[in-house]
Formats: sequence, structure tokens, C-alpha cells
Amino acid sequence: MATRHSGDEAAIRQRIDELVEAVRAMDLDAVKPLYAPDIVSFDVQPPLQHVGVEAKSRNWTDVFTAFQRPLAYEIRDLTITSGGDVAFAHAFGRLSGTLQSGATGGFWVRTTICFRMLGGTWLIAHDHVSVPLDVESGRGRLDLEP
Repeated sequence: MATRHSGDEAAIRQRIDELVEAVRAMDLDAVKPLYAPDIVSFDVQPPLQHVGVEAKSRNWTDVFTAFQRPLAYEIRDLTITSGGDVAFAHAFGRLSGTLQSGATGGFWVRTTICFRMLGGTWLIAHDHVSVPLDVESGRGRLDLEP
């Protein structure tokens, strides 16, 4: 018998799958509804904090503008914890493809995605994307893999 917890986890996995597919398709109209209106995002792009769905959408617009099609996006080692009307997930993510400049590549990041149940739908209320830091050089480590 399925529990609410397992149903919540399945719904959250579905939302993450929708995000992955929308990013791969470079479809901002499909990305935006996945976020809560008041999302707070700590992304790899400056500034330190992006507040609101429009600010988060500008991040994705920058990504979609920087890359040529097709864009690859994958999530690995996804773990979800839910309880009540909040949940969080953590995973490794990799965005890769060919930049408009012709350079190719990608790198792994660490990501935490926090969800809130709003209007009967799980929405992303907070996300945090980071790369490990080499403390001595002060530079991010983009060469690591899970």
C-alpha cells in the first residue's frame, strides 16, 4: 500500500523530471511554473542571491542564451526527504553542451532543491547550486565528478 510519503516523493521526482526536460528543451515557459513566486535561489551566477521567479527566470534565460542546442542536463544520486507541506532534495547536476563561442564542456555541481506544497502542487521554493572550493587558490573546482 502506498503511503502519502511515497506519493509525495513520486510527485517531487516528477517535478524534478519536468525541470530536467524543460531545461534540455531550453523552454523557459515550461521552467517558470515549477518555481514558487517568492523563490530564493543561491545559484552559481552572481549575485549571491536571486529572489522571485522572474529573477530565477533571468538565470535560465542567461543559460539558454549562452548555449547552442542541444543542451544536456542530468541529475545523479537524487535523494528526497518530505514531511507535511515541505520537502527537500539533494543531488549532483550537470549542465553541458556547446557554448555560442563554440567551446564545449560541462561540469558537475552540487544542488539542493527545497519544495513547498502550494495550491496542491509541489513548487521549488529554494534552490542552492554550488561547486567545491579550493581554499588555497580561492577558485571553484570544476574538474570533479560524482
